[in-house]
Amino acid sequence: MQPDALSIHRSIVTLDTHIDIPWPTGPDPFQDGPRRVDLPKMIRGGLSAACFVAYVPQSARTPATEDAAYARAIAMLDQIGGMERIPSAIPMRIANRADAIVAAKHDGVLAIVPSVENGFAVGTDLSRIAEFRRRGAIYMTLTHNGHNALADSCNPRRDLGDRETEHGGLSALGRSAIAAMNKAGMLVDVAHTSRDTMVQAADVSRSPIVSTHSCVSALCDHSRNMTDWQLDVIRDVKGVIQITAVSAFLKANARPDDVTVADFADHIDHAVKRIGIDHVGISSDFDGGGGFSDWHDASQSPNITVELVRRGYDRGALEKLWGGNFLRTMRAAERLAS
Repeated sequence: MQPDALSIHRSIVTLDTHIDIPWPTGPDPFQDGPRRVDLPKMIRGGLSAACFVAYVPQSARTPATEDAAYARAIAMLDQIGGMERIPSAIPMRIANRADAIVAAKHDGVLAIVPSVENGFAVGTDLSRIAEFRRRGAIYMTLTHNGHNALADSCNPRRDLGDRETEHGGLSALGRSAIAAMNKAGMLVDVAHTSRDTMVQAADVSRSPIVSTHSCVSALCDHSRNMTDWQLDVIRDVKGVIQITAVSAFLKANARPDDVTVADFADHIDHAVKRIGIDHVGISSDFDGGGGFSDWHDASQSPNITVELVRRGYDRGALEKLWGGNFLRTMRAAERLAS
């Protein structure tokens, strides 16, 4: 390992913006176990901050299922927030603002950042968005696999009766949801949304939109990836795409063992060349499908930095990619909170 790469990696804020957590039970995050991300692996891998996601799967939409989805999201946010109260030899804290993430790094403690995946949990009650933020969530993904009451997904669920499109992008409720997210100071996450939803969200949101875990279509034609014109939209609204470690998004028809940090860095390179270093970041989607041969878990995070240094990225660029750009969007969202 190049000494300068390791030194840089250990000294900058390294934020992974999308990590799933086991639910309702799973291995202890304070122990080095089978999870791809736990606190010991974060320490070994020099990963200073991680967005832990309250993920809600899509199901048939009824008042009862939407209420159950909301209850699950709240329970998961409470479990994430409760980590701070568990006695442990590993110093950590919950951080729900950009400055708190930076302060945790300066104080030598890990930062765990709550978030929500799938606006299905909102149902039709927009007051739930403020409650998510009150419990620490910094972003919400508008959709997951399947359309919901807010917006169309890039992956319709035929088994749930989804047509190719339902709302033509955002629904009227979805537009109001984005306004509520802006008011709450939450980022609008367009990972998993349809392309119409994505571009409409960029137009409606007063803060920059983000995609917390996507790759680029030019290198791998996948419904979850962003076309070059979508990357341009991200740039134009001062947003960020967080390139993610899902092998199927990085390389067509590849098994995880066939994908390497070089493939991952190729997607970063493409996005940076297209829209600039200020609009690209890094995420893993660990414990939710992410992981490949030499970024198998959080302990191997330095491998990303080593490859990027080999390609000529300097400290300033690495600071932006590993969290600085995302923190900028967080601060923009926080300024809108009222």
